Amino acid sequence: MRMLIIGGTGGMGQWFTKFFLRHGYEVIVWGSSGKTEIADQMGVEFATDLDREIRRADVVVITVPIDITARVIKETAPKMKPGSLIMDLTSIKAEPVNTMREYAPEGVEILGTHPMFGPSIPTLQGQIVIMSPTKGRCDKWFPIMHDLFEQSGAHIEIIDPQEHDQFVSVVQGLTHFAYITIGTTFKSLDFDVSKSRRFMSPVYEIMVDFVGRILGQNPYLYAHIQMKNDQVLKVHEAFINECNVLSDIVRQEDTEAFCKKMTEAAAHFKDTASALHRSDKLINAKIAEFEEMIASVGKERGLLHNYSGVTHVGIIEKVTPRTVTLSKGDRTVSLRTENIRLLNDAELKKWKIDNLTHHARDISVLIPVGANPQIIEKVIDCDERIVSVSIIDTYSGISDDRLSVTYRINILGDLPVAEVQGDIEKLFVGLGCGIRGQDSI
Repeated sequence: MRMLIIGGTGGMGQWFTKFFLRHGYEVIVWGSSGKTEIADQMGVEFATDLDREIRRADVVVITVPIDITARVIKETAPKMKPGSLIMDLTSIKAEPVNTMREYAPEGVEILGTHPMFGPSIPTLQGQIVIMSPTKGRCDKWFPIMHDLFEQSGAHIEIIDPQEHDQFVSVVQGLTHFAYITIGTTFKSLDFDVSKSRRFMSPVYEIMVDFVGRILGQNPYLYAHIQMKNDQVLKVHEAFINECNVLSDIVRQEDTEAFCKKMTEAAAHFKDTASALHRSDKLINAKIAEFEEMIASVGKERGLLHNYSGVTHVGIIEKVTPRTVTLSKGDRTVSLRTENIRLLNDAELKKWKIDNLTHHARDISVLIPVGANPQIIEKVIDCDERIVSVSIIDTYSGISDDRLSVTYRINILGDLPVAEVQGDIEKLFVGLGCGIRGQDSI
């Protein structure tokens, strides 16, 4: 299958380029920026003749900014061959789907698609993908794409484009609007967000982190989500009206009216107990990580900086609600707790395997008659201090008919080599082997 991704050098375009490559598609990308180096990094071809690639493609994926999606569809769809598919990956559905219906020739199938995630996620596992197929216009390709996403771990929701935009006007439109407004209110009040973390509750911390998450994204994307969905403005009106009503109630110090509004909203929400349980899990996860950091004082741990991607490994010296101090040899580093994540043991070992220089040692042993050298190799490899084990030599010309085998042991780079080697030799002896050059049994 030959696939062209228009917008393939952008964030989502790169994510889906890699996704479709893993599933056997031949992917060609195009981007208005002309960044051929991004295509080179992904190991795919950059379309130098866009019209030719459109005519040749079995699938054309449109993943461009919302404000130009309809125009790109108008320019692309009429050039496509019969039997092919055009699909968009846009946060609104009514306009792109209607445009595809109008401009895609008969025989070209269309599929509206909205991935409910950003390009930072590692896999589709557990993610939601919304699809808006058009009856009679996606009989061949809809099952293919549905199964591909679902078998990759995604949860698929099928919905009409207009209904999609109604839901998303709240799910994204209201959520983003509220968070961005909180951020602009901080600015208007000249409020010191960083200083406020000294007095934060877990709920406040989580809320502020989500505000920061939204504010740190591409503002044009969020502007288009607000402005290109014609359902959003009435959501704004309802939200602003409720803000004014509640503010008036507070101004009048009408406790009963406030409680009535809150109680009615809870009754409409219907699921407050489950929401409390889910939010408790989120809060408790943050508390548990902090408590684990405190319990790790004096121990070696790995801390991943969420923004730089740098992993710091060392002895945790001190933990406060705001900072973690780590000693790394003859120097110390202080990291803000909200910016880091504690690596588990498996992640720390993988970092060491990938980043340290390891020690290779060859150990020659006489194995018992009838023993399997490969099974012994697997047993030795179970030691957590070993990076890898391999058989590099075998010799059967020993007088007592026992097989001589030389194992190459790679010992993790930050461990005492002689001590680990001694322990491994004891393990060989415990398995009935004799160490060559020593008195064997």
